Amino acid sequence: MKKWLNPALLIFTFLLSALGHFANWNFTLQFILSSIAVIFVAGFLGKATESVAHYAGQRLGGFLNATFGNAAELIIAILLIKEGLYDMVKASITGSIIGNLLLVLGLSLFAGGLKFKIQKYNVTLAGLNGSLMTLAIIALFIPAVFLNTHSITEGETKTLSLIVAGILIVAYIAWLGFSMITHKNYLADVSDDHDQDALPHEHGPTWTKKRSILYLVVATVMVAFVSEWLVGVLEPISHEYGLSELFIGAFLVAIIGNAAEHSAAIMLAMKNKIGAAVEIAVGSSLQIALFVAPVLVFISFFLGDTMDLVFTTLELVAIGVAVFIARSITQDGASNWYEGLLLLAVYVILGVSFFLV
Repeated sequence: MKKWLNPALLIFTFLLSALGHFANWNFTLQFILSSIAVIFVAGFLGKATESVAHYAGQRLGGFLNATFGNAAELIIAILLIKEGLYDMVKASITGSIIGNLLLVLGLSLFAGGLKFKIQKYNVTLAGLNGSLMTLAIIALFIPAVFLNTHSITEGETKTLSLIVAGILIVAYIAWLGFSMITHKNYLADVSDDHDQDALPHEHGPTWTKKRSILYLVVATVMVAFVSEWLVGVLEPISHEYGLSELFIGAFLVAIIGNAAEHSAAIMLAMKNKIGAAVEIAVGSSLQIALFVAPVLVFISFFLGDTMDLVFTTLELVAIGVAVFIARSITQDGASNWYEGLLLLAVYVILGVSFFLV
């Protein structure tokens, strides 16, 4: 993987995507080139973040890794909000949550389980992660129920969404303090002391501190550009191939935006670092549900038209199903390949169902 994440190849894919955009090539070709560019830039961004994390300290580094890991998706969502494509934003949030809990976690457990019969991780952390995901479902469920039962108006729904978004952000910040400061050792991995707080790298950083920061800034800027080019062709692609916004947002955008995290989690699981792999998959879902989605609500508010947190019944069912089976499988603190297969089976079922919408 590291051989492919070099600056020269990154610049080549970026320029090729730029050429397709500004030369106004065929929409399908633009979509393919932009998708490839997003994957490469997101992967390079993840590598730069990992290198910066080495110098920033492990706990702060872990937070940076999660935050910049979702940078591509956050930027894509902001651009979709500016275009007024709120349904696609909500679909991409749904897709990111179920994609991390079912696809990323499923592939990690499956790949790791094929190599190691049983893999163990912190059962307390798994339980707390499950409780936080349950909080996210409650927060998404209540606005939809109150609006659909005509208990509140659309204007009041937006007010409720802003309040709920604020509460979720506070809960997420409190969780960071709990997991990184007050109960840091309590939530440490079950592996040996040397690996307890390890980030996803086994050797020292590839780059110096200054170069790591430079690459991090450059990659973030590049993500903003390629994300904008990708968003620009989503609507034409949906019309040309008859795909619903729900399917594009929940599956295509989510998979492309999180490609780097997918590969990192799977590789860690195959190195018997299942605790770190689970943290990437579940932790990313938590950040999307408790921080990214609420932040998008406030961003839409400041842009003049508040996006509510009213998700469709299909989206709520998909998130609920993903949380239910992921929590059921991870609550014992041990994993095997068959549990990974079960998660993948649910993901395929949801994928086919969304495609047919």
